[in-house]
Amino acid sequence: MSPSIPPALRGRRAKAIAVALPVGLAGSLIVLPFTAQATPSPDAVISEVFGGGGNSGATLTNDFIELGNAGDGPFDLTGWSVQYLSGSPTSTSKWQVTEINGAIPAGGSYLIEEAKGSGGDTALPAPDAAGTIAMSASSGTIALVRSTTPLTCLTAADCAADTNVKDLVGFGTAAVRETSPATGADNTHSVARDAALTDTDNNSADFSGATPTPRNSTGAGGGGGEPSPTPSPTNTTPGELRIHDIQGTTRISPQAGKTVTNVPGVVTAVRGTGSSRGFWIQDTAPDDNPATSEGVFVFTGSSTPQVKAGDSVLVTAKVTEYYPGGQSSGSQSVTELTGATTVVLSSGNPLPAAELIDAKTLPETYAPDAKGLSIESLPLKPGNYALDWFESREGMLVQVGDSRVVGASNAYGETWVTTKPKQNPTPRGGTVYPSYAEVNSGRLLIGSLTGDKPAANVGDTLAGTTTGPLDYANYGGYGLQATTLGTVKSGGLKPEVATKGKTDELSVATYNVENLDPTDPQAKFDRLAEGIVKNLATPDIVSLEEIQDNNGAKDDGTVAADKTLAQFVAAIQAAGGPAYDWRSVDPTDKADGGEPGGNIRNVFLFNPKRVGFVDRPGGDATTATKVVTTGKNGKDITLSVSPGRINPTSDAWKSSRKPLVGEFTFRGEQVFVIGNHFNSKGGDQPTHGAFQPPKLGSETQRLTQAKEVHDFVAGLLAKDKKAKVVVLGDLNDYQFSKPVTTLTQGKILTDLMDALPKNERYSYVYDGNSQTLDHILVSPAIKKPAYDVVHINAEFADQASDHDPQVVRIK
Repeated sequence: MSPSIPPALRGRRAKAIAVALPVGLAGSLIVLPFTAQATPSPDAVISEVFGGGGNSGATLTNDFIELGNAGDGPFDLTGWSVQYLSGSPTSTSKWQVTEINGAIPAGGSYLIEEAKGSGGDTALPAPDAAGTIAMSASSGTIALVRSTTPLTCLTAADCAADTNVKDLVGFGTAAVRETSPATGADNTHSVARDAALTDTDNNSADFSGATPTPRNSTGAGGGGGEPSPTPSPTNTTPGELRIHDIQGTTRISPQAGKTVTNVPGVVTAVRGTGSSRGFWIQDTAPDDNPATSEGVFVFTGSSTPQVKAGDSVLVTAKVTEYYPGGQSSGSQSVTELTGATTVVLSSGNPLPAAELIDAKTLPETYAPDAKGLSIESLPLKPGNYALDWFESREGMLVQVGDSRVVGASNAYGETWVTTKPKQNPTPRGGTVYPSYAEVNSGRLLIGSLTGDKPAANVGDTLAGTTTGPLDYANYGGYGLQATTLGTVKSGGLKPEVATKGKTDELSVATYNVENLDPTDPQAKFDRLAEGIVKNLATPDIVSLEEIQDNNGAKDDGTVAADKTLAQFVAAIQAAGGPAYDWRSVDPTDKADGGEPGGNIRNVFLFNPKRVGFVDRPGGDATTATKVVTTGKNGKDITLSVSPGRINPTSDAWKSSRKPLVGEFTFRGEQVFVIGNHFNSKGGDQPTHGAFQPPKLGSETQRLTQAKEVHDFVAGLLAKDKKAKVVVLGDLNDYQFSKPVTTLTQGKILTDLMDALPKNERYSYVYDGNSQTLDHILVSPAIKKPAYDVVHINAEFADQASDHDPQVVRIK
């Protein structure tokens, strides 16, 4: 599966922090506390999880699990336990158990202390129970269990069906979770529910990262260390430190972990919904250092801020460095003020002028080269690097004028624009990603604080002025959170239509259909079918990626996909296409990666009126197909099994899709087709992250996969150098990447993407970059192939898949 593009703010924070804020007349000093308003859980739940105890940067010495009780009476825990499972369990993984007893007071908490680390200087409050589980700081699963017997479930579906599980929380990248895992955990942040213990059975919505606040059944604790001092209502004197002193000249605040008092600023924007609520303040008396930001975010968790834009405030709070997605994700940190007490001095003040970002503002060079190390401690050079320029304006008001859209709006209304319209433009209005050394520095993510959700396509214009504070998230990096949002002006982008193959041309296509299964709405089948019939002009052979089993993500041992394929073929016929036949190999349950329970696989569709498929029995999930010689002279070749898989038991394909190989005939000619879906880029450090250049951790497996396919093709051509071979699919890598160049070593294959003009080499749009993930490669015997990427999805807000298909016509 290709890189997903989650929203920049989804599930970011969920912990409610008590914040004192003023109400009443402007300039008054009446300070009242407020709490989140949410639907409470009926009784006991897991309320907070922290696995960073004693780790680098942590204040607390121990990991902990906190339970909460929203009920009117005590909740008895006699004979119960809390249990921990690795975030990436294998078939041999075991749950670790800590037994608990006693009760959670009505409306109270219950604290379980776990393993102690080597660092930290603050002990937990006296725990109600203790264990020795060494939890991960960034990813794992905690279950509240009605017994002390270790759980045996190792999937989200199986754990949901286990009646002994009272509550369950997966965080980070945990495979076992309720709906989606919570994000935000690291060495200095827990994941926690809001003050009302809201429980919707979606961990990403119910939990998010915050400063750890362990509290036991007596009510002791809750501060996770030194409490923030509260300024006297009569003390309206600004403190010694200004925002630029807090932000400093590097990415990490020189005041991180310390409490700052009476920091002055004007509220420029408020985020009053979601689980990452808070407000931005900016100093109206900036210093003259271009490396220090004058803005900062005041985090209030899931509590709605009671301030408004134009309020002049003094904020007393703890300075924290928050890593969206957790520090292990490789993201940069955001300097924030947490656990804040705020006093409003006056209202209706003018906002600081927003700084304009245009074609001349951002440097061409995207990031400093730290030889793969962290850039956090490097002095900011905003005149040299775009990432440094953004960091030096973190939390400040910025604005853009008319801007071309280079990444279509997603379901959350987030849209990518370019501030450098001449930087690597595509003919259709995007920004092409030409090499690792040329990261497009003009891209900027536009979010919205207005509630508006534009639906813009690539090539449209976000017209007028868009203004708001500059934020940072692990999905997309730096983004403008708009308080004033421009309007979308259409660029007239239309889906492309391929040239239909001639009678004597074999047309072969590849299409990633994004986790297709019968639980999807019929409309998705119909849209994809229309793409094959109308836009791809009914290719003779279609290699499909991301076909799921007959019940999709339901994890019940089903591996067959005949119902999925029958429904898809019927939709193609209904759209006016041919009666395609299909061939595939069912995977071993849970062995091929992709969405848990979905049993993703590659599939060949083919038009039996145009091509023949040579069936050779014996192919299954673990049997390798081989090239064998036949005929009197031993010069003819066939596959030992067809359809078959390339060396499916190799470690190269662990938890990943195996290539599907088929032997076809067309007008008496033999053609070998190899459908691929290499492992995803998930786990790579982000281009906007703290490590520059980013480490491509997932590339190692794709290199071994590319070598397996290369060697198979090389062996085939060694037996028949005139063999016609088409290798295609979602390779999850760029045309200039090591895996793709490995495939073409020795010139046994030609990547047809390289035959296109440089500004047309893309099939996917991610973070505003038009880039290549899908490829068609052909052997030397295929002369003068006619090739096209058919742009129907990736550039559009309304898309049937996140990939564009492509097709080759072979004479």
